[in-house]
Amino acid sequence: MARSNFTKEFKIDAIKQITGHSYSVADVSKRLSVSTHSLYTWV
Repeated sequence: MARSNFTKEFKIDAIKQITGHSYSVADVSKRLSVSTHSLYTWV
């Protein structure tokens, strides 16, 4: 599996969607095509 490099701004935006807008990790994962594991690690 290829490793993707995400910018700091991208990660911050993804985290804000989860913590600030109350979207679920699964929803954000699907919308941004990022694994749930990565999102949990960033949070």
